[in-house]
Amino acid sequence: MFGKGAKTNPPAAGSPAPVATAPKAAAAQDQSSRNSNGTVNVNTQIGKGTTIDGDLQFSGGLLVEGTIKGNITAENDQATLILHEHGRIQGEVRVPSMVLNGSIDGDVFASGKVELFEKSRVCGDVYYNLLEMAVGAEVNGKLVRQKPSDTMPAAQVAAEQKQPEAKAEG
Repeated sequence: MFGKGAKTNPPAAGSPAPVATAPKAAAAQDQSSRNSNGTVNVNTQIGKGTTIDGDLQFSGGLLVEGTIKGNITAENDQATLILHEHGRIQGEVRVPSMVLNGSIDGDVFASGKVELFEKSRVCGDVYYNLLEMAVGAEVNGKLVRQKPSDTMPAAQVAAEQKQPEAKAEG
């Protein structure tokens, strides 16, 4: 019944479910964004028919059913990206964990787990620590396994992007 399975349910078409289930092992890993029953709290939802042009930074859970044309970066190590089967991202994605059932055109960097469901499509390289891939999922690029220490934390990437480069005077 509910909460007993180890598999994550893919975001289904037309479902208003703001919560996605995830394995209990992952729930222990990042408890601040996941409930005790293994579900992810969705703090922000980008609905179907919505298009965002520009980079996006988020914390907590982000559910994307629309289109984002820009880079996505998580502000902390407890953030989770959920990409619905109608969701589209055109840009680089840097998050700790993600559940994908939509389309990404760009490189993906995850310090934690990447779950690719049967309708997911990635055109770019996927850098991951843990990977779960369903039959039918498509990756047009390299799959590169990274140890947790090899991937740069999302918060560090965001901090480096905010710092202006030092200009040499001569």
